[in-house]
Amino acid sequence: MKKTTHIGLLVAALLLALPAHAGGQREEAMSANVRSSLQRGLADTAVTRTAFRQIADEEAWLKEMSRRLAKRMPDEAERLEFLTTLHWEASRAGVDPQLMLGLIQVESGFRKYAVSPVGARGYTQVMPFWVKAIGNPDHNLFQLRTNLRYGALILRHYIDIEHGDLFRALGRFNGSLGRAEYPTLVVGAWKRYWDYVPPSKPAGTSVASSD
Repeated sequence: MKKTTHIGLLVAALLLALPAHAGGQREEAMSANVRSSLQRGLADTAVTRTAFRQIADEEAWLKEMSRRLAKRMPDEAERLEFLTTLHWEASRAGVDPQLMLGLIQVESGFRKYAVSPVGARGYTQVMPFWVKAIGNPDHNLFQLRTNLRYGALILRHYIDIEHGDLFRALGRFNGSLGRAEYPTLVVGAWKRYWDYVPPSKPAGTSVASSD
């Protein structure tokens, strides 16, 4: 058996054993420019659609992701609202929506009201200090769009800090920088369960965001 197969089986076993692997982002000093940029990102108007330009692409993605998510989120209306919101918020932050699905699977097991032992909240397990740092007291981290918007912006922030190093960015997101387990789980979930090739793309082509 190939080494890659062993790794894939290990990731799958860990994901089954750990339906949620939430940690907690660590509060760090940030420049005024970074803080202002994150605040502007939170303040943008909500949009009730995906970031796809073509309706056919949107419909194909929603149908396929809804099928994959059905066992974890049985209610169809809730599932489609979640996926639509996630695609928009991840794409506008410059994060692969399928990566976000992998992150949420590991962080909260798709539980909207998940709370970690250190107080991280919601689908993407956002620490409450972020509301004080870049948001406002009215922000509810259990609200769908609010949680996904914070989660996507925070991950993008960490990717920028780490100059595109996704494994280190994921470590920061989980509060486990320097340890390989969490980034391996997220990337494994992303590639195993959520990787997606749209019908209009040739086989072997991966999609990072909207077309």
